[in-house]
Amino acid sequence: MPPETVEVRRSSRRRRTVSAYRDGDKTIVLLPAGLSRTDEEQWVRRMLDRLAAKEQRRRPSDAELLARARDLSARYLDGKADPVSVRWVENQRHRWGSCTPDHGTIRISTRLRGMPSWVVDYVIIHELAHLLVPSHGPAFWALVERYPRSERARGYLEGFSVASQGSAEEY
Repeated sequence: MPPETVEVRRSSRRRRTVSAYRDGDKTIVLLPAGLSRTDEEQWVRRMLDRLAAKEQRRRPSDAELLARARDLSARYLDGKADPVSVRWVENQRHRWGSCTPDHGTIRISTRLRGMPSWVVDYVIIHELAHLLVPSHGPAFWALVERYPRSERARGYLEGFSVASQGSAEEY
């Protein structure tokens, strides 16, 4: 992995606040102009750590996805959906997730990484429901609708699809 590129921007208008954000593969750290070089180094390290922690929360590992799926099943599906594995996959460009009910496996598209957790939870619930009902019939949708943010998450995913590809993906 190449070293991280950090760009420090100082502003005379900025008095006390420090902030940071990612811009592609570069991290921008915004600092007050009067900050010492020692303080700058400490703040840059602190902000890089904060961004990394935030990204880790939004990009759970496969093991964390499985634990999350089991928790969601317990909370919204009476624990009846029990996946064998839940993992991120790179090869899903037209689906948010997929499920093989016979094997109990769920695959989640890496395109969801970084999206709000309630959106990822919706996709997991959708796939968990397929462990119980393979088709998209009324019984299936009744299970999915137990998740309180289902409609909102579908709207988010539809909006994301339109914005990024020019057409809505079905989900």
